[in-house]
Amino acid sequence: MMKKILLIEDEDGIAEGIRDALLPFGFEVSHASSSENGEKLLNTERFDLVLLDVMLPGRDGIEMCRHIRTKGLNMPVIMLTARDEEVDKVVGLEMGADDYITKPFSMRELIARIRAILRRRDGSGQTRQNPGVYATGNLTVDFNTQTVLRSGKPVKLTGTEFAILKMLIDHRPNVISRDKILNEIWGYTFCPDSRIVDTHILNIRRKLECESHHQELIKTHHGVGYKFTGQE
Repeated sequence: MMKKILLIEDEDGIAEGIRDALLPFGFEVSHASSSENGEKLLNTERFDLVLLDVMLPGRDGIEMCRHIRTKGLNMPVIMLTARDEEVDKVVGLEMGADDYITKPFSMRELIARIRAILRRRDGSGQTRQNPGVYATGNLTVDFNTQTVLRSGKPVKLTGTEFAILKMLIDHRPNVISRDKILNEIWGYTFCPDSRIVDTHILNIRRKLECESHHQELIKTHHGVGYKFTGQE
């Protein structure tokens, strides 16, 4: 079955090139030239992934990403940006994007990232060391339904955030390096920037640890990586 991708990109030439490149690999691409048009498509169709340009007329890509997550839509979002400033990438990730890719990019790299994210979302390649439910303190994680509860209330994690949390729980009490998280979660090794991992970890911490400042579920080992410290 073809995977449906929504491409929100205001440059028609770039959009046509992406659509032509993805079609032979089994991706059906719908194109919207603005956030407003993209929102209309999201309201009427189901998509497996969104490719979202940062520089859009009207509501920009970062605000559109925020809107997607606020509406409770959980499909992966990859930001497309011509900017090379770290602040734009970090803000995009903080708004709930799963990944970013800086223009100009090769179609090979884009396809690899799309495949990696969709493969993880479909559940292939994930470890199964923790089937069922894991609980520690006020936190409950259901691996079968991919739901998280904190003090009985649901916590909204993106697919990428949940995959990272699962990996940390799977490998407890070992420290997991940033490179290992990058390779296993995103599935590629040609992006050396591990700050994408740090930003996702920060987002997870904000959602899981906000009730209790003394409950440090994810511990940073500076220069190495991260460890899940919750006791079952």
